[in-house]
Amino acid sequence: MQSKEAMLPLVSNRLKVPAPPTCIAVALAIALLAPAAQTQPTAAKSVAVGPQYDTTHVYVSTADMNALVSSFIATFGGAASPPGVTNIAPVPSSTAFQAVRTPAGLLSVFAFQTPIPYPFGEERTGYLVTDMDQAIKAARDAGADVIVAPFKDPIGMDAILEWPGGVKMQLYWHFKASTSPPLDTIPENRVYLSSDRADAFVHSFVGFSGGQVLSDDKMADAAEIGRVGETYRRIRITSLFGSMMVLVTDGHLPYPFGYETTGYAVRDLEATLKKASEADVKIVFPPHSSAGRTFAIMEFPGGYIAEIHTLTAAGAHADAP
Repeated sequence: MQSKEAMLPLVSNRLKVPAPPTCIAVALAIALLAPAAQTQPTAAKSVAVGPQYDTTHVYVSTADMNALVSSFIATFGGAASPPGVTNIAPVPSSTAFQAVRTPAGLLSVFAFQTPIPYPFGEERTGYLVTDMDQAIKAARDAGADVIVAPFKDPIGMDAILEWPGGVKMQLYWHFKASTSPPLDTIPENRVYLSSDRADAFVHSFVGFSGGQVLSDDKMADAAEIGRVGETYRRIRITSLFGSMMVLVTDGHLPYPFGYETTGYAVRDLEATLKKASEADVKIVFPPHSSAGRTFAIMEFPGGYIAEIHTLTAAGAHADAP
């Protein structure tokens, strides 16, 4: 059995799929398609380390684990750690774990061998922080609930937060600092919220992250969420954690919208979709262009659903501060 320390990369993150719930996480992103080094804000007081340490957590069955990892690498490139078995919770549990690094973003894949302890699996993303105590204080001051208090894992500390609107994410910190190179493109964390709680969430998360609202379009093209001829509210946020898109809706969402928690930026959408199809990835929403972006939605083996997009020159500058 391989130790968690030896796995690639040293991250602790997870993602929500229609299958079993997930575990500990790390992910937020920037809506601009540009090298990470050029798009990261430099918030002086931020507890963030950088989007190259954000990972999406995906929970699948043991039978689907290899197919998911293989198809994700075939689509985006990169490499995966050898699978290992570990405990990522503060109570006894066991999960097979595999970390995947690609130029477009990181993935942590979990196949639990035991029942998943509550509330693990409900947190959709997570982030590496510079100091856990400082991060927890900053989160509480910004209005987050700490629903899982900090606890030790084999390589550091973890905690799980809940933000206004029910958005759950994990924070993590390592005893030994991780070193991870910048991504080629930065993914975005896609957060669906009601109009009742969207402003409270944005206020809290921006305050915590030291980020900023790049745009707040109250009449965005709802074809972006499968509702042609309608409008909705779309908010783009950037911080040292990466980039986030807040999609404010009435919850009347045609499938598969709402299931995708991460959007991956690529430079050639057509070529990437071809690779995905050849790797048994389903295209569940065909390419569509709106607001300087052409996007599609894919379903990987095991049920992981993700958005994928490329930006036009106009789109790449549309939300510049």
